[in-house]
Amino acid sequence: MVDALAANPESAPLGARSRALVDFAIKLTRTPDAMSEADLARVRAQGISERGAHDLVCVTAYFNYVNRLAFGLGVELET
Repeated sequence: MVDALAANPESAPLGARSRALVDFAIKLTRTPDAMSEADLARVRAQGISERGAHDLVCVTAYFNYVNRLAFGLGVELET
């Protein structure tokens, strides 16, 4: 599953709940200005609480921040 997500998260075989979370994170990462209430509604429809939605946004934003910081400063990752 992890390998499939790493290779192509859009086509990785996921259940409905995981698919909603991954799609939300992808959209927030790639096109944050396109986010809407409908995106949150899709996540909530999978049983994600307000706290869970908050955590999803925070974790996605944190990883985006750290990656941009590392890439911007030319940090080389360990193998």
